Amino acid sequence: MANVLDLRRRIRSVKNTRQITKAMKMVSAAKLRRAQERALAARPYARMITSVLQSLIGRIDIFDPETGNLRHPLFATRPEKRVLLILISGDKGFAGAFNANILKTAYQFIEANPDKEIDIEAVGRKGRDQMRRRYPAAVYTEQTDADGNSRMVRERKAPVEVTGDHPGMLLKLEAGRVFELAQEIIGRYIHQEIDAAYIVYNEFKSVIQQRLVVERLLPLIELGRQQITGAVEPTMAERERAAEAAISAGIELEPVDTREADEEARKFGTAQVDYIYEQPSEELFAGLIPQYVSSILYHAMTESVAAEHAARMTAMDSATNNASDMIDALTLHMNRVRQAAITKEIIEIVSGAAAL
Repeated sequence: MANVLDLRRRIRSVKNTRQITKAMKMVSAAKLRRAQERALAARPYARMITSVLQSLIGRIDIFDPETGNLRHPLFATRPEKRVLLILISGDKGFAGAFNANILKTAYQFIEANPDKEIDIEAVGRKGRDQMRRRYPAAVYTEQTDADGNSRMVRERKAPVEVTGDHPGMLLKLEAGRVFELAQEIIGRYIHQEIDAAYIVYNEFKSVIQQRLVVERLLPLIELGRQQITGAVEPTMAERERAAEAAISAGIELEPVDTREADEEARKFGTAQVDYIYEQPSEELFAGLIPQYVSSILYHAMTESVAAEHAARMTAMDSATNNASDMIDALTLHMNRVRQAAITKEIIEIVSGAAAL
């Protein structure tokens, strides 16, 4: 049985831990506000580029008269034999089940497609580490052709392989790095190294409105519409817990109303007038499509960052409350132990006096 001194030391230790978790909660709340602002600031650009592309489609001859499909290679669909899975997780822990749920969704996707060859691009250190432990990394060898030109050739050794990782990208999210990743994915799709690309991330609207989604990135089917192939909604208990943490940190529960700004963005470049483009319409369309794919990736990453901060804020709020409950329980136990010791000493004194 612990004595009073041991209990006091433990109470002091738990109090120190509570101070740390409370500070981490407030830091996550501040970062969550900035992440929400960044996500909102990126939406008008995505809306406007979609409106411009839709306007261009109506002004150029880009449809195949035989199939009726768009002639651009990113709109070409083919049987999905080789699939790229872009896993967007967090770079840090202490976020509750945030990373575990994302990995679980990715594993479910892989298990649901056992007959396909799957490549994994991990964005985030936590997802990268887990995928590397479970699946082998892709192996590339340098080969030289008859003309003396060298190129890297891949040797597939397993149905599921990790082809790349991007740790630290979410810590300082830059549009340039996201565009480079989008260009790499587009090149792999055009050269038919992959037949489809999917993103697994946490879609964030507000603290109580978020879900895990699997979204098809390529091929493009309809501009401006998300291709959600799977979604996992949070439970009511998880929403209530997140709402309590947000209220205590002063975070708004409802998403910011951006309907007016979205409506203005949809009207951009869609007026029924004859626009004069500086470049040929076909070249402009081909140049904007990679920007559109990059905007989808950037949108997924900004929302994943906001969702990670929200999950960490909720986890640290729970840890703070649990520490407070533990301090109360230990204090009560310490008082009982101290009272028992005092009672024992009194009994011994009285017994000694009676013996005399």
